Amino acid sequence: MSVGTAETQVTAFEGVRRIASGPLTYVARAVRTVAQAGFPVLIFDDATGRQVEVDLRGSEEEVLARLAPAPQRGPGRPKLGVTAREVTLLPRHWDWLATQPGGASVALRKLVEEAMRSPEAAIRQAQDIAYRFMAGLAGDLGGYEDANRALFAADEGAFTRHTQAWPADVRDYARALAARAFPIV
Repeated sequence: MSVGTAETQVTAFEGVRRIASGPLTYVARAVRTVAQAGFPVLIFDDATGRQVEVDLRGSEEEVLARLAPAPQRGPGRPKLGVTAREVTLLPRHWDWLATQPGGASVALRKLVEEAMRSPEAAIRQAQDIAYRFMAGLAGDLGGYEDANRALFAADEGAFTRHTQAWPADVRDYARALAARAFPIV
């Protein structure tokens, strides 16, 4: 589970019924009454398919205050978020990296950025997003495993068939998340 920020776009479900979509602050307001009545509510990040954890205890103001972004740092150099990690390569790979302008780090960053922009990476990301949502909410529905196989085989027709009998809100959201997983032929 992840914790979203106020601007995160999310969709909330009470059981298999979609109850709200939009910015997290809007959805948090919408689901408070349902959650306080004792109905289980699941909130999913539209960009990642991950469940979003929202602490709905307390007043609306307290809930929204917990969703507010952390204060920004003052003047000075921002933290770049660079994390040093170990990379294991063969000697010929290190030799090639050493000849690249800017050195190994620059070359590796460029290669990773290029790979992230590839159509295959976009398809894989869409598959992962749809899978996360489906695992969280549709795992007990008929055709779930077949729908997953179709999703990862990029077979839109089979995915549509296997999700057809699902409750409309779950089916439609899963299909929307999976749409980019099916390349246009």
